[in-house]
Amino acid sequence: MEPHRNTVIHSLLSRIPWSAFDALVKEHGSDKHVRTLSTKSQFIALAYGQMAGIAGLREIIIAVNSHEAKLYHLGATPVRRSTLSDANALRPSAVFETLFAHLVSLSHRTLRKDMNELVYLIDATSLKLNDLSAKWARFSATTCGAKIHVVYDPDADQPMLAVFSTAKVNDITAAQKMPIVARATYVFDLGYYHYRWWQSMHEQGCRFVTRLKKNTKLTITRERLVEPGLPILSDRIGYLPRRQAQTRRNPFQDEVREVRVRIDNGKILRILTNDLTSPAQVIADLYKRRWAIELYFRWIKQTLAIRKFIGTSENAIRTQIFIALIVFLLIRLAHTAQTAVVSALTFVRLVRTHLMSRRDLTNLWIERRRAARRTVATGRDDPDWAAAA
Repeated sequence: MEPHRNTVIHSLLSRIPWSAFDALVKEHGSDKHVRTLSTKSQFIALAYGQMAGIAGLREIIIAVNSHEAKLYHLGATPVRRSTLSDANALRPSAVFETLFAHLVSLSHRTLRKDMNELVYLIDATSLKLNDLSAKWARFSATTCGAKIHVVYDPDADQPMLAVFSTAKVNDITAAQKMPIVARATYVFDLGYYHYRWWQSMHEQGCRFVTRLKKNTKLTITRERLVEPGLPILSDRIGYLPRRQAQTRRNPFQDEVREVRVRIDNGKILRILTNDLTSPAQVIADLYKRRWAIELYFRWIKQTLAIRKFIGTSENAIRTQIFIALIVFLLIRLAHTAQTAVVSALTFVRLVRTHLMSRRDLTNLWIERRRAARRTVATGRDDPDWAAAA
C-alpha cells in the first residue's frame, strides 16, 4: 500500500468548499464557546455515518474513533457520544442547509452538461418520526413526521433545492415559497394543484406538466388529431373553469391543453400543460419523468440510511437530513468523475467497503480487479485489500 495516498473518504470530502464551510460556521456562531468537538468534526462524523450506511449514534462513534490516526488528516478529532448528541441538538442546522445549497450551485454545471432546456421535477417525501419528536412534529394522535420538499433536475440526477418542514405543511404551501426559474419546465403531481401558482409560472415563461383532477372540467375549444392504436387517446385544447367558486374568479384564464394517456396498467391519465405546440408524446414523456424523483427519494432513504434518525429534536433531524443530501452530491460527483463503475449502487458499495483505506477513488474498481487476479494467481488474499475490507 502506498502511504502517501489519501483515504477514500478524504477524496470524497475534498469536494467540500471548506473556506465557505468555515465562513458559515463563523456566521452562525456554531463553534462559539466550543472546546472539544468542532462543527467540522461533527460534520465529518455524521458524513462518515451516512457514507458507511450506519444508522445508530453509538455505532457511528465506535466506527469513527476506530480510525483515530486517519481522523487527523481529515481535520477531525475523536468523538464522544454525549458531545456529538448535544452538537446535533444545539449547533444550528442552518450551517449544513446553506452548505448544501452552495454545493448544489457548484456541482450543477459539472453534473449537467447541457444547460439549454431545464426540466425540474417537484415532489415531497414523508419521514416517519417516533413519539420523542411529538413536541414539534405531531401530525395526528398516533403519528409524528416531517417532510423533505425537493426540486430535482433529472438530467443532472441531483436535487436543486430541498426544503424541510413538519408533516403538517401542505406540499403546495412549501412549493409557493420556492423560487421559480424563468422559462424552465416544471413537472409535478396532484399535490401541487393551485391555479394561482400555475399562473405565476405561466407569466414567467415556464412550461408546466401535471395531472388534472377527475372533477375538473375543461371547456374544449379545439381538438388535435391523434394516431389510433397508440397510448395517446386524445389531445384537446380549452379553458379551465372560469370560476373556482361562486364568488372567486380563477386566476388562470389562458388556454391549456389536456392529453389523455393510457399507461401500462390500463389506467387513463389526464395530463395538463400550458404547452400548446409540442407533440402529445413529448408531454406524456415529460410527465413520465416524475419517476426519477421517486427513485431519488428511495435512494437517499435506503442507501444513505435516513429512515432511522439519531436525534429527536427538529435541529438534529434537520442536521442529519442535510448532511445526507450533501453526501449524495459528493458521491454523485465522485461517480461521475470515473468511468469504470456504471451502477451508482455498485459504486456506493465499493466506496463503503474501502472508506478509510488509502485508495485512488477514481480507480477503485480497477484496483480491486487487479487484487482479485493476484489472489487467483497466488492462492492468497491481497493483504492490502483484505485489511481494507
